[in-house]
Amino acid sequence: MGDDADDSAKSQKPPAVADLYREIDRLRRELEESERARERLERENGRLKKELDAARRTAKRQAAPFSKGAPTLHPKPPGRRTGRRHGRHGHRRPPRQIAETIDVPLPARCPACGGGLTETRVADQIQEDLPVVQPHVRRFHVHIGHCRVCGQRVQGRHPLQTSDALGAASTHLGPQAVALIVLLNKQFGLSHGKIAVLLRHWFGLHVRPSGVTHALHRAARQAAPTYDLLREQVRGSPVVSPDETSWKVAGELWWLWAFATATTVVYAIQAGRGFPEAASVLGADFGGILVRDGWAPYRHFHQAGHQTCLAHLLRRCREIAEAHPRSDWARQLHAVLQEALAVRDRYRAGEISAHGAAVARGRLIARIGDLLDAPGSVADCQRLAGHLTTEFTALFGFLFDLTLDATNWRAEQALRPAVVNRKVSGGNRSPRGATTQQILASVIQTARLRELDPREVLVHLLHARHPTASPVLATVHSL
Repeated sequence: MGDDADDSAKSQKPPAVADLYREIDRLRRELEESERARERLERENGRLKKELDAARRTAKRQAAPFSKGAPTLHPKPPGRRTGRRHGRHGHRRPPRQIAETIDVPLPARCPACGGGLTETRVADQIQEDLPVVQPHVRRFHVHIGHCRVCGQRVQGRHPLQTSDALGAASTHLGPQAVALIVLLNKQFGLSHGKIAVLLRHWFGLHVRPSGVTHALHRAARQAAPTYDLLREQVRGSPVVSPDETSWKVAGELWWLWAFATATTVVYAIQAGRGFPEAASVLGADFGGILVRDGWAPYRHFHQAGHQTCLAHLLRRCREIAEAHPRSDWARQLHAVLQEALAVRDRYRAGEISAHGAAVARGRLIARIGDLLDAPGSVADCQRLAGHLTTEFTALFGFLFDLTLDATNWRAEQALRPAVVNRKVSGGNRSPRGATTQQILASVIQTARLRELDPREVLVHLLHARHPTASPVLATVHSL
């Protein structure tokens, strides 16, 4: 009834007023259609953003280790190209020592026609092979006695022994076997079951997976003082690069931390990802320089100098420039950061002096400040500008100290072996396993970083009567 009244009122209005009513109705319908189109576009925009974020996460967290995407449809032929720069063909060099020489005479007759043969020359062929390994079993006749004065029980100890256990625990693996187990599990990522199969079929050592677990814990117990020594070395280092990644312990989410210097790597598997966990290794009063990513807890080391990772920032700039091609802010920021790296490289190459680098540094800081003052209306640019404002004092630390790294590549490299190991093992089944993991991985990675043989380091630790710090890792030599 109300609609009929409105229609009659419109019909009684003058023609000009009726035209205005019709125009208002038309505009109202267009507005409603525009609102529906806007809502539809907002839903489509939200869906596309979710797909873009999922694609970015997929690129960073591949199902296959270090995947580069689908194979190229028409790849170039493998191998080196022909031409003047082809280079010399490599070949396996003969070993210096020959263990056995076997004479290979001609056959009595030609295998093709049965005719007689005439020898023309003798050539050498060298074969390197693995021997059939059999366990080397030692039996120690341990003499036991007591002190005639105090009555203390005393037993003998040979330098080749790794344990004083007797009775039910008198049969155990030697140091070479335990060191191999540690390397197979912590460096090469083999599971306990596969290690047991390998030892049984290739070395004749009958070990159960539980025996592999026991050997790992035993090695970690002997290496615990060395791990504490490495933590002290990292804590006293002038420059440390930390990073962290997720890790599972007993099915729960924990975190594996890596603290890397030029000569030392320390891993710590902890339940949290905050400042207390980082300070438990570095110390809350750490006074060196942290070369790290933008994770907020690192900024709580107030007595430390800071250098934020430029590689992370450059990657964010490229992602924003790709997502928002009409905005030039991210590309300008990317150019400034790249120019800062170029200044560092030119100084190291001797093309500019320290004074020239300082002048360029001042100009770059001014340009960064201008960009942060006007990030534009794009939300991604505003978020990055806010982050850089917080990190401003840590942006160009490598231009104040031109020997400093501009990225946290040391920590990233230290995490890579652990990430590969995580893909195989999935983490640790217990906190004790996590402790064993962090100790042995730290000793192995530090030995490799110092160009030492991890096997020799582990064997020396296993020979010690009581857990003690490794003397070869006690002194840090610059490489």
